[in-house]
Amino acid sequence: MSLATKHRSTAKKSRKRGRRNPLATAALLGIGLLLTGGAYAAVDTVAATAAEESTQVDMLSAETIEKGEALFAANCATCHGMDAVGTENGPSLIGVGAAAVDFQVGTGRMPMQMNGPQAQKKEPQFDQTATLQMAAYVASLAPGPAIPDAEFLASEADLANGAELFRINCAMCHNVAAAGGALTEGKFAPELQTVSAAHLYEAMVTGPQNMPVFSDTNLSPEDKRDIIASIEWMTDNTSMVGGYNLGSVGPVAEGLFIWIFGLGAAVAAAIWLTSRPN
Repeated sequence: MSLATKHRSTAKKSRKRGRRNPLATAALLGIGLLLTGGAYAAVDTVAATAAEESTQVDMLSAETIEKGEALFAANCATCHGMDAVGTENGPSLIGVGAAAVDFQVGTGRMPMQMNGPQAQKKEPQFDQTATLQMAAYVASLAPGPAIPDAEFLASEADLANGAELFRINCAMCHNVAAAGGALTEGKFAPELQTVSAAHLYEAMVTGPQNMPVFSDTNLSPEDKRDIIASIEWMTDNTSMVGGYNLGSVGPVAEGLFIWIFGLGAAVAAAIWLTSRPN
């Protein structure tokens, strides 16, 4: 065998040994994706844990109250006064409690964007830590409703009792499906389907805007928990009750549907029957 032939044979064998199996490429790609996904999940978990820890504020500490006072003086005192005693532009906050601050600031209603019949819900201006610091400061001025404990937001609840209490106390303004409704003079009862459990509880104990205050003598903490659970159930199961919901816009759409299609079909049937020869 010549030297050139031997060289070509050696090069061909070398190329065969160096050729990678297609399955090996797929396996390497899969391993890379798994490692990348695992690393991302680990980083995301760490970030979520850090965010959760950052919102754990000691509401009774002097440092928290001092920071809350500074935030209040810079952002709220123009309307509510330096000592939260109120001005001609805003009411006193003495005795409203931490729950009122957490609700109003946490839902973006405060600071108000503009004057109107009632404060509009919008993207919050402050993060949860700053909100709790201001709430701690206002709570330090005088006793008032506190931010609810987790046991009244996520524990087991009586849905039947909550639905009955909601129908009696809330549905006349907020709609039987918690979809909200219009009030007088440009005011309105907001929808409750996208409101967090904590803010629902705080609204009941503080009575924001046109809403009455439901103290523990009116509705016990357990009753409030049941109402919140019933609202969450309605939100998750609205499309399952009563067939097609016609957009959930109420009796007008339902009446028009019956008038146009129901009575229309009855009239058409009557005309067809009377047009038949005897």
